Amino acid sequence: MPSVVSEPRAVVRTGWPPPRAAVRNRADHYERPVLLGITALAALLFLWGIDHSAYHAFYASAVRSMTGSPVAFLYGAFDPAGSITLDKLPGFLWPQALSAMVFGFHAWALVLPQAVEGVACVLLLHLLVRRWAGVPAALAAAAFLTLTPVTVGVGRSVVEDAPFVLLLLLAAEATQRATERARPRTLLLAGVWAGVAFQCKMLEAWAVLPALAVTYLVAAPTTRRRRIGHLALAGAVTAAVSLSWMLAATLTPPGSRPYLDGTTDNSASGMVVGYNFLTRFHLVGIDAAGTGSIVTGGAAQPGGAAPGMGDSVWKMFSPGLATQSGWLYPLAALGLVGGLAALWRRRAPRTDRLLAGHLLWGVWLATFFVVFSFGSVTGHTYYLGVVAVALSALAGAGVVQGWRACRAGGRRAWVLPAVIVVNVAWCAVLTLRYPRFFGWSVPVAVVLCLTGPVLTGIRPTRRTGTVGLAAGLAAVLLIPAVWSASALSLRYNQPGAFGRVGPSSVRTGTALSTLTPARQRLLAYLTAHRDGARYLAAVPAWTTAAPYIIAADASVLPAGGFTGRVPFPTTRDLSGLIDSGRLHYVLLRRSDTVAGTRAAQTPAGALARWTVAHCSPVPPAAYGAPGRTSPLYHCGPGHGG
Repeated sequence: MPSVVSEPRAVVRTGWPPPRAAVRNRADHYERPVLLGITALAALLFLWGIDHSAYHAFYASAVRSMTGSPVAFLYGAFDPAGSITLDKLPGFLWPQALSAMVFGFHAWALVLPQAVEGVACVLLLHLLVRRWAGVPAALAAAAFLTLTPVTVGVGRSVVEDAPFVLLLLLAAEATQRATERARPRTLLLAGVWAGVAFQCKMLEAWAVLPALAVTYLVAAPTTRRRRIGHLALAGAVTAAVSLSWMLAATLTPPGSRPYLDGTTDNSASGMVVGYNFLTRFHLVGIDAAGTGSIVTGGAAQPGGAAPGMGDSVWKMFSPGLATQSGWLYPLAALGLVGGLAALWRRRAPRTDRLLAGHLLWGVWLATFFVVFSFGSVTGHTYYLGVVAVALSALAGAGVVQGWRACRAGGRRAWVLPAVIVVNVAWCAVLTLRYPRFFGWSVPVAVVLCLTGPVLTGIRPTRRTGTVGLAAGLAAVLLIPAVWSASALSLRYNQPGAFGRVGPSSVRTGTALSTLTPARQRLLAYLTAHRDGARYLAAVPAWTTAAPYIIAADASVLPAGGFTGRVPFPTTRDLSGLIDSGRLHYVLLRRSDTVAGTRAAQTPAGALARWTVAHCSPVPPAAYGAPGRTSPLYHCGPGHGG
């Protein structure tokens, strides 16, 4: 495949893949059916059991609320009345809200967009690698991505990473086309996609910019001055699209939009820069509280399987993370190091297509590897979906390059068999922490591993060499494929949950998404005595509000935001709502009313003390509650202060 450039002297036809005209006919015979099979497998892994999806209580509450009004949709309101937002930008939930509008509010309808986005990621990665390294590498990369557990988990969840990874791949695809012929307009499109990705995961989206910028700066066939100018324009577009939501929130009067969760000052910068960046990257050395951010002692780690907050690059090799995304490290290293070495040996020009691809995926992998090594992923392995993309691309290229070296003979013929052995050993090491989880997969992989390199290396015939390669790849893929396939069982993955697949997965449960009989009686009482109020009641936490929002779309006012430390609503806000008739009832937790307790020091504790002093308790028998339930208070004329 020749490098596509506008300068005649830069055209290169050496190296691999072979010229497109020579491989098109052969590729047409197997590419489409193989790709169709990979796509069908991806759809099966993402969609199987979707009817058993569970609600992610925090995000599902927001989706239910976002379907109610354009303002709630735009700002990602947590409650139906649009009082407070999520603790992050809402872009990743917009597809889920649209799906709920079309199919109705069901748990599976919230998972469906992620499954579609996951399949699209597989197809788009195939397209990117095909242009760069040819059909065999593209098919291998698509298969690797499909059988990586984190990809399956993300495609079956409601978290941010399925749309996020898809948008970054779209940015990479536009950059790839822009680099081929130095097209500034196409590069601007890449900036748009990166800016839209910002609406999903905020500043993490900018971690892809070094890969896109280095690729274009080095490989675009035009002068250095123009390359820099094009990148400056694309950077401006990226910044404009990225900051558009923050600008809209800042310019909108606070009374006309929800309060921004995660902040002490209701500021977009406090949410994005402070709460969602500085609190996760302590090495930056900037006090997040100074930006208007809530600062907590750290988040819980689901399943307890992930390492602590960012310490070093070794974290990425720990079983808690690597079993979800890092099975292919050796093959990916072969693709990156071996590819760069081959380019160096043949003195490839800067505009070479292969060089551009290695720059794109190499810098992509290195950047996100460092980001997650030294930043907090708080046990959420779905963050690593973006790492799996680069690993799959490089591993696919490495397999094809190594196979060509095997067929050519010489000293490098044993490189691929050796890397396959190392990769299978690495996979076996990762399983040591989980010896009872499909333990048969390790000995079977070892048998295949011993068969594959022998046939590939000896290579008495072309057919046995091909069989040897197939056996070696099967050995590498067997263990991660077993982990990925375990998602078909609710025991090892529940659609709608956090995206972890395998023995350390955690079920979401229904405690925060269903109305117990006691909650139903309380809801009936509040509805009967609403008396035209905007809110049925103010409640002490989002966990208290979620069942009423998810099950009944009830307008309740949660206090404290996601962390419980957000100063909203204040006692002044509460008093104003009561005086205006928009709120008549406040539900408390007994722990909030006990002086000296930790709960009493939170914003909910301050509201509880004010409520006890200014409102009247409702007898539990009036709403059919047991004696030790959370107390309900009535506030109104004669009780407000």
